[in-house]
Amino acid sequence: MQLLGIGSRIDHLEYGKGVVTNVSSKHYWVTFMERGLETIAIDSEFEVIESLEDDVDTVSFFDIESSLTQILEKWSDTHEKVALADKWRGGKLILEPGNALANKEIPIDTFFHKIVMVRDRIRVMEQKINSSKNLDDQEKIDLQQYITRIYGSLTSFNILFKNKSDQFIGERSK
Repeated sequence: MQLLGIGSRIDHLEYGKGVVTNVSSKHYWVTFMERGLETIAIDSEFEVIESLEDDVDTVSFFDIESSLTQILEKWSDTHEKVALADKWRGGKLILEPGNALANKEIPIDTFFHKIVMVRDRIRVMEQKINSSKNLDDQEKIDLQQYITRIYGSLTSFNILFKNKSDQFIGERSK
């Protein structure tokens, strides 16, 4: 199958006559005279009116960006920027011992960053368990239950998160 270059003209059964304006590994972006811009599969049926051969990069920037995002999410310890709730910005965590020792102060931003790192590493562990070929389904379920309990133990820290979607979720009461 010959790959059409940008500027090639086609006649599509459904959309009519159009010009190829972009090419990816799986699709042509075609501007049709009657329908405007449409995306069609490279292997769809159409008549080639005029074929322009061009050095076409069959991998679009979007394809590369999507692949890179998936790889980073799969193998990275951190996934996204997680916002600290506004009321805690610039605050500090004060640990006060029960005896006459001095207090320990920690910037909440530092403490929050460590909590987020723990959350992200648990998520990575969860992904590795779920994709493991060495564990059977029952072992995966058992380990997943432990992870759910870990998340449940960490729900006390949810007050630090700005967005509810970033918070820990443990077992839901039934």
